[in-house]
Amino acid sequence: MTWVKSVGWRHLVGVGAVLFSLFPIVFVVSAALNPLGTLSSSELLPTGFTARNFLDLFAEHAFARWYGNSLLIAGLASGAAVFISMLAAYAFSRMRFRGRRVGLLSLLMIQMFPQFLAIVTIYLMFTTITEYWPAIGFNTAWGLIILYLGGALGVNTWLMKGFFDTVPKELDESATMDGASHAQAFFRIILPLVMPIIAVTGLLVFIATINEFLLANIFLTDTNAKTLPVGLYGLLGGESRNVNFGVFCAGSLLTAIPTVLVFQFLQRYIVSGLTAGSVKG
Repeated sequence: MTWVKSVGWRHLVGVGAVLFSLFPIVFVVSAALNPLGTLSSSELLPTGFTARNFLDLFAEHAFARWYGNSLLIAGLASGAAVFISMLAAYAFSRMRFRGRRVGLLSLLMIQMFPQFLAIVTIYLMFTTITEYWPAIGFNTAWGLIILYLGGALGVNTWLMKGFFDTVPKELDESATMDGASHAQAFFRIILPLVMPIIAVTGLLVFIATINEFLLANIFLTDTNAKTLPVGLYGLLGGESRNVNFGVFCAGSLLTAIPTVLVFQFLQRYIVSGLTAGSVKG
């Protein structure tokens, strides 16, 4: 009885939290494997299993195209955003120039207002861009990448700058005395030490980009140009919500694969970066 009062209740709370978090995952898996594939027939524990929903997802919809678009946009946009934020964070952390404090505060204040507030202005701008430069206008991956990069600086820069500040400046001074430029000191000395924050930031940006829906839903209207969130949302529109629910759940499961792979890939850089930093620091 003493064990239950002191420790046992914590185990019960932990088991309850795990069950609560697993409930939506189990339900989505059950709906994706449901032979009927409808919302009304979905159960937590299905009575039958079938892969028809996954096959219909590729046969009756442009899911493969949506998948490719999402990987292209999320990969390039997140990579470019992390690179830009990385360079900006290094400049704000190591260099002293006029307007440095104002620039940092401006980045922080701008992030207080979501990008979606400017959607009307963005829409009008890209209406003109589509007319004169259709290659980077509406229904193009490159146009959406440019739109995402407009908000590349901000929280990520502040996050990286805080990590850069923890790296001793004596390393930069030693490299400078040896004749290294700022670029050489950054890429050869500082970069291996800050890999943990770069990996974490890259993962967060990739997740945010591949799951972004509001701007993509307005920007992408052509079926073959849609990303995964926009395409899957279209499966539940109107009266098809009940019929396509199993297909939607199947697509949701497949959508999680890139995020898991990116996490597994970046995990080793986080561990190796922490180890390298402890040794070289």
